[in-house]
Amino acid sequence: MKITPGKQRGMKAVSDARGVIAAAAMDQRGSLKSAIAKEKGVDKKEIPAQMLEEFKTIVTRVLTPHASAILLDPEYGLPAAKVRSENAGLLLAYENSGYDNTRPGRLPDLLDIWSVRRLVAAGADCIKILLYYTPFDPPAINEIKHAWVERIGGECAAADVPFFLEFVGYEEGGDEKGIGYARKKPEVVVRSMEEFSKPQYGVDVLKVEVPVNMVFVSGAQACKGESAYTREQAKEHFRRAAAAAKKPFIYLSAGVSNDVFSETLELADEAGVNFAGVLCGRATWKDGIPVYAKGGVKALEDWLADQGVRNIENVNARLKAAKPWFSFYGAAAALAD
Repeated sequence: MKITPGKQRGMKAVSDARGVIAAAAMDQRGSLKSAIAKEKGVDKKEIPAQMLEEFKTIVTRVLTPHASAILLDPEYGLPAAKVRSENAGLLLAYENSGYDNTRPGRLPDLLDIWSVRRLVAAGADCIKILLYYTPFDPPAINEIKHAWVERIGGECAAADVPFFLEFVGYEEGGDEKGIGYARKKPEVVVRSMEEFSKPQYGVDVLKVEVPVNMVFVSGAQACKGESAYTREQAKEHFRRAAAAAKKPFIYLSAGVSNDVFSETLELADEAGVNFAGVLCGRATWKDGIPVYAKGGVKALEDWLADQGVRNIENVNARLKAAKPWFSFYGAAAALAD
C-alpha cells in the first residue's frame, strides 16, 4: 500500500508523536440537540444553533489539549475548531446528521453546501463520513451505499486529503442493543471491515465499532445477566475483525460509558489487535450534557476540567497497546514530509 504526501500530512496532523490517533469526537448534531432539550425539559425545536456551537466550543477548548485531534461538523463546529489546542488536528464531518427514514436501508446523504474541497478550505486535515451499514441488507441497498462511498473516496483522492469512513451496524426492524443482534454483530463488523478495505473505496482509515457488545461478554463489568460470548470468544472476535482490515482502523465509543469503553480497550489489548487508536466522543463528555443544560457554561467548563479530562485520560492510558497508523503501510517510522 502507498499513501500520498498530502494524505501523509493529514494523517500526521491528527495523530500523536507515536503515530497513534487519540482523537475526540464532537460532531453530534441531532442527537446532541435532543439530549440538551431533554435535560432542559423543552422541545428540541427550542434549542438554538448558538447553544450547540457553545457546547462544542467549550468541549473543544477544554479537551483538545489532551487529544491528538478533534472531529467536528461544519454546521455548528467551526467556531469550536478555532479554539482547539495547537497540538490537535481537525477532522470535519461531510454527511448530514441522521439518515433517510422514509424508506428502508438507512440511506445516507451529504451536507448540501459542502464539498471535500470546501471542508479542506475550512481547515480540515481529514474528512470523515458516517455510514449505517450491514452486509445482510439487500444488494440493491448496499450497491447504493458502495457507490456513495466510492464517490467520496474519489473526491478525497482529488483533494489529496485522508478519508475516514465510520460505519455503524444495524438490523432493519431489530433491536441493536439486544442479545440477538449481539450474536450477529461480530459478522456485521468483520464483513464491513473486509468490504471497505477494498481499494475502490479509497478509504484511508476505518472508524469501526468493536465487534462485540460488552453487555453480553461473560465476566465483563458491563455484563449483568445472560451472555452471548465468553471472554475468550470475544477476544477471538476482535482478532478476526482486525485480520479483515487492510487499512488502519480505530475504534469508536458508540455512546457507551467511559468505564465500559475503557474496559473494551483493555479487551482489545488482551486480544493483541493492531488498532491505530480511537475517535472517542460521548464516552468522554456526554455526562456533561445535563450539567450544561441545568448549570450553563461555567458549570460545564468546571465539569470538563475535572471529570471530562479524567475521562479522556482514562482512554489515553489504554492506547499504549495501539499501533502507529503508518505501520499498516509497512513503515517503521513516520513517513517522509
